[in-house]
Amino acid sequence: MDDQRGVSGSDPSVRSLRLLLVLADELHFGRAAKRLYLSQPAFSRQISRLEEQLGVELVERSTRRVRLTAAGEALLPRARALVEAADAFRDAVREQARAVAGRVTLGCYVTALPVITELVGRVRGRDPGLEVELREVDFVEQSAALLDGRVDAVLCYAPVPPGVQTLALAREPLTVCLRDDHPLAGRDTVSLAELAGVPVVGLAPGVHRAWRDFWAADPRPDGAAVPYTRHEAATFESSISAVSQGHGMRIVSAACRALFPRPGIAYVDVPDAPVCTAVLAWAEARRDDPGVRALRRAAEGLAAAGVPDPRWYVRTP
Repeated sequence: MDDQRGVSGSDPSVRSLRLLLVLADELHFGRAAKRLYLSQPAFSRQISRLEEQLGVELVERSTRRVRLTAAGEALLPRARALVEAADAFRDAVREQARAVAGRVTLGCYVTALPVITELVGRVRGRDPGLEVELREVDFVEQSAALLDGRVDAVLCYAPVPPGVQTLALAREPLTVCLRDDHPLAGRDTVSLAELAGVPVVGLAPGVHRAWRDFWAADPRPDGAAVPYTRHEAATFESSISAVSQGHGMRIVSAACRALFPRPGIAYVDVPDAPVCTAVLAWAEARRDDPGVRALRRAAEGLAAAGVPDPRWYVRTP
């Protein structure tokens, strides 16, 4: 006899069941979508697709309330069991892979940095059997890849999402990246108030909201609204490329002046902006994994040796 899988003929994914569990916790599409760093329309579409796959209505929607249907309530324990089983299986596979390969993956925006060479050297010196794999990550992946296990730790800038722990390596001032013919581009310094009305290059929807807000200085100290362009940049390179085409500005770390010099753009210091923090980040649930422990120890050694500030990315201790 044929196995009937539902009206669409396909099984629901673990991801879609995870969305249902979050919605059951929140009973609010907006809050549930925010928890998963999704837009509300995208979240709602995925719940609708899950209902189509199962051939049953799971959620009652109205303008006043959201609640699970009787079918949704009945299926919830099974959905939770499947998600927990999938998580346990993934963790077991990941641990086995590490045990066999002796490998830890470090994500970073730019892999060819002396500070990363120093960090990897410290890991190898203490744990010679551990291979450190470097992987470039973008603004979305710095959180998403960390939380789903694609990388073990990330060298990035704060802030980080819930469930992530950090070790601060250095702090540095912020600077604004402008097209070189912008009226403010020839200045030595510029204030946030003077940048009011200059649109910030928009970032990809999956970027952690607190991170996006910090790197746009949103909200501004005087309460001025921050305009954004329609771009969905996910990397430093793509965002400053938009700037070079005359599409607004990006507020970036002082390191970008050395790491991303490009014809047609200018960097101007912003003294009244808060300082930013470069960190080693890892998922809280995996802080004691062998590879993560090795990276943490190496980063602690760098911090104890006095990682140069603010040119931490150039010089080694």
